[in-house]
Amino acid sequence: MAAAAATVRSRRRLLPHLYRLLHSAAAPSPNRFLRHASPLPRAADHSPFLGLPAARVTTLPTGLRVVTQAYPAATRMASVGVWVDAGSRFELPGTNGTAHFLEHMAFKGTERRPNAYALEVEIEDMGARLNAYTSREQTTFFADVQGRDVPAALDVLSDILQHPRFPQQAIQRERGVILREMEEVQGMMEEVIFDHLHTAAFRDHPLGDTILGPTENIKSISKKDLQQYISTHYTCPRTVVSAAGAVDHDEVVDQVRKLFTGFSTDPTTADQLVEANPAIFTGSEVRVEDAGMPLAHIAIAFKGSSWTDPSSIPLMVAQSILGSWNRNIGVGNCSGSALARGISNGGLAENLMAFNTNYRDTGLFGIYTSAPPDALHDLSRLIMEEFRRLAFRVSETEVARARNQLKSSLLLHIDGSTAVSENNGRQMLTYGRVMPFLELFARIDAVDCDAIMETAKEFIFDKDVALAAVGPISNLPELSWFRSQTASDDKFTSRVFSQFTSRIFSLGAQNN
Repeated sequence: MAAAAATVRSRRRLLPHLYRLLHSAAAPSPNRFLRHASPLPRAADHSPFLGLPAARVTTLPTGLRVVTQAYPAATRMASVGVWVDAGSRFELPGTNGTAHFLEHMAFKGTERRPNAYALEVEIEDMGARLNAYTSREQTTFFADVQGRDVPAALDVLSDILQHPRFPQQAIQRERGVILREMEEVQGMMEEVIFDHLHTAAFRDHPLGDTILGPTENIKSISKKDLQQYISTHYTCPRTVVSAAGAVDHDEVVDQVRKLFTGFSTDPTTADQLVEANPAIFTGSEVRVEDAGMPLAHIAIAFKGSSWTDPSSIPLMVAQSILGSWNRNIGVGNCSGSALARGISNGGLAENLMAFNTNYRDTGLFGIYTSAPPDALHDLSRLIMEEFRRLAFRVSETEVARARNQLKSSLLLHIDGSTAVSENNGRQMLTYGRVMPFLELFARIDAVDCDAIMETAKEFIFDKDVALAAVGPISNLPELSWFRSQTASDDKFTSRVFSQFTSRIFSLGAQNN
């Protein structure tokens, strides 16, 4: 009875709110931008702008792969990096954090470069930049250099990965550095939420662990742990050297052949390790109540697709349909995303971000948002309705707009040799090849309304949900409510929100 009464009260609060949303934009002001552009998205031929030099790939007898993409640049700059098919999901039980710790220790000296200072001076003397990062499935070390210094950069990268010293004093010092990094991460709510979301989605599996690892592991990881991780996972078949910009493919291949001789040739692949311990989507929740925070931070996710799943492209387009929005930008009422317009008009949240994260055997598809506590129930209803709508009512106009936005976003992310090198290295690990943009765009353009709705039925409708929430979340519905809303037959919800979203789309057509 109490639950039913709460539902009735919620609906009574929701009705005037929806009425206000529906009628606040009843008379939209003329869009002056329509004088200069069509209100409907148009399909475009991108081929004239995608005439990039083809990526070249060579596989050495050891199994190590080399990919380069040379293109003229006035700056004569180049990027070269080593991409390893190893991240936190491949750590042994009790050693979570080793992959990230190793990333830090790689820069602390080798036999030829005895300490971090010697390495740093060498890099700075070239005017180069050396960096690294660790994800749940990959670890990357890369350098941005002038084209003439590519051989020197390859020498540095091969040395720090094959001949690290791991001095005990440096290990102890780095523990403090990583613990301070952990404190900084705890202040980044988006990072915190996504760590909690992985825990909720892949509970009791390494994919659900954090990349940095727990404090107790950071304090106990040893030189032996680091050496064992390198010898086990830094193997030739799981390694790609990627270079882009002012580079010559044959020269890079010759240098890699000479320099990268210390990695194991163990034929075990990352796919085999994943098959031995697949990630199972658990559909649970992590809630951290903190009434002292001004906003609640929430992530709602469904099981997504793997990198190579045919549904990965439609899910990318669906992510663009849901869109992203931030109140500080102030364009919510004009957004192509119906969800962003609804949230903006109703003042339901401070920001919104749809996400589509891929892994080798699974993925996460969902929405992250931060909102005031008194708006959580109405915000949750709107989000879940929009998820369901993807399975039954999607317009060609919004799909075309989403395709265009996705393609623009992808192109913006490969602006420069660093991004090209990273894109190629990651694709070699995930796809086994570099997918040309003409092919990728053709795959995106093939996604229509039917593909979106079919994919949403497969991944969203009547499927389990993972939930992560931090902050003043007492008004956030229970996980069982979110699960029920994936296939709700609530007549009130269907009738009122159908009217609401239809109105939103009609306004979008007028305003865009």
